[in-house]
Amino acid sequence: MNLSKRLAAELFGTFWLVLGGCGSAVLAANFAGPVHGLGIGFVGVSLAFGLTVLTMAYAIGHISGCHLNPAVSVGLTVAGRFPARDVIPYVVAQVLGAVLGAYVLSVIASGNPDFHLVANGFASNGYGERSPGHYALTAAFVCETVMTAFFLFVILGATDKRAPAGFAPIAIGLCLTLIHLISIPVTNTSVNPARSTGPALFVGGAAVDQLWLFWIAPIFGAVIAGIVYPMVAGSAQQVVESERVRVTA
Repeated sequence: MNLSKRLAAELFGTFWLVLGGCGSAVLAANFAGPVHGLGIGFVGVSLAFGLTVLTMAYAIGHISGCHLNPAVSVGLTVAGRFPARDVIPYVVAQVLGAVLGAYVLSVIASGNPDFHLVANGFASNGYGERSPGHYALTAAFVCETVMTAFFLFVILGATDKRAPAGFAPIAIGLCLTLIHLISIPVTNTSVNPARSTGPALFVGGAAVDQLWLFWIAPIFGAVIAGIVYPMVAGSAQQVVESERVRVTA
């Protein structure tokens, strides 16, 4: 698949991630409606983020690999699964998709006269006073690093050629759901620099000031997983050599 088609897929996929995942948090998490408690809560938001990745993995996985996340692109490169020359174009497409998704979400949310973008938080990520549970910077950094590392570890394992075919999107989507269940109280869950950038640009102020953490920590975690997974599972070349020995034995 040529690069332009892959970049288009990444843009649309990340757009869907932000619109679906952040949209569930902004529009539906605390919605009371005519029936008290109708909102989906943070469990529903966690599931929504997992479903966006699961659905897009089946829709565009065969086109672009369905990274939807700069940290994923970097981690796959470190693991030897993705060419380094394509990282920057992928990241640009992912960030653009996230910003467009956040823009569409802002248009929809603004249709409610009681909605105030900054006061709502717009599903942006943060630490300290901007953390849902008021977790400090160190806790936020450790959380984002570890969660992204395990996310990449699952991605690398689920997409390994030795893994059962066809089930990777399910494992990856459920992994992202689990990550949100754990870390929404800490940082509102990023594990994705593009997902953090889109909403932060619309909120501005402290959301942008704290954005650095949601680039550095996820990428750091992804690099760790990109190094560790081949050590545990073997590199692609090692797998080939192992199979050659087994066949000739």
